[in-house]
Amino acid sequence: MKLKEITSLLKGHLTGESEKEIQGVGSLEEAQRGEITFMEKAHHLSLLQKTHASAVILPEDLKETFQNEIDKNQTPQRGPSLLWVKNPRLAFLQVMKLFWKEENFGDGIHPTVLIAEGTKIDPTVAISPYGVVGGGVEIGARSRIGPFVYIGPNSRIGYDCLIYPHVTLMEGVEIGDRCILHPGVVLGSDGFGFVQDGSAHRKVPQMGKVILEEDVEVGANVTIDRATLGVTRIGKGTKIDNLVQIAHNVEIGEDSLLAAQVGIAGSSKIGKRVAFGGQSGLADHLIIGDEVQIGAQAGVTKSFPEKTVISGYPARPHAQAMRIYAAMQRLPDLIKKIEKLLKS
Repeated sequence: MKLKEITSLLKGHLTGESEKEIQGVGSLEEAQRGEITFMEKAHHLSLLQKTHASAVILPEDLKETFQNEIDKNQTPQRGPSLLWVKNPRLAFLQVMKLFWKEENFGDGIHPTVLIAEGTKIDPTVAISPYGVVGGGVEIGARSRIGPFVYIGPNSRIGYDCLIYPHVTLMEGVEIGDRCILHPGVVLGSDGFGFVQDGSAHRKVPQMGKVILEEDVEVGANVTIDRATLGVTRIGKGTKIDNLVQIAHNVEIGEDSLLAAQVGIAGSSKIGKRVAFGGQSGLADHLIIGDEVQIGAQAGVTKSFPEKTVISGYPARPHAQAMRIYAAMQRLPDLIKKIEKLLKS
């Protein structure tokens, strides 16, 4: 695309040559001629001066500061063209989509796919080789399904979904519109439910279901267990990183974020826009309010109200956790002082 076309798309203001041909995107450090990149922090100015990119997207509220510094170090003829916008990161995302090609799973249903009776599959759906579709399944328009995907009986998939290879949807799973499931996802596996009868662990039947609402993205090798009774529910817009485990009857609110290796025990209720750091974990039957932020590796053993920032193990308000951590660093010196006092 011509740079002037990108400028028009982003509704930005351009400094420099507008006829440049843009053929791709790259990072500020690695972009080459013909590529566009972005920068949003003033302290990255040295990287801007070294970049080989043909164009750089910059924040318009820092235009005067950046332009003055740029003019001191390079001429417009030698440097990249500068595209000023309100939000460089969001603008760059729009540009990335122009050059990004999603994996193509072909058109139509491959002849090796096994389809049971009683399905409702929109004619625009693409299903790759060696898939299995159970009876009573419904798949909405324009959804694309990769190879070796299992879709259990009576499951429902919305429109414009993207399901990568080796995904398993057990019986009765429901997926809303525009969801993305990465390789190895398992939805609807049995919850971890057993009763001790004095001599053995007796399995509790897991008779509920899993529901993903609209615009949910689930990372590779994530497991979300079906409810014992009722529903395990993931709210719309929630994004889940790789290797996350969500147990039976958990409910997660809208637009939450779960980083890699998070674990949530059964029947916990998570509010809207909650952010989980990597390897954090929740005990069972907890209630976490809206917009709570949970630090990496935090071990949450009790419920917390909305807009709390927590960290540590056991998790507590972040400021308190940091004071405890700082005090722990002083323990060796304090022990020496106590020993010295005891000897005196």
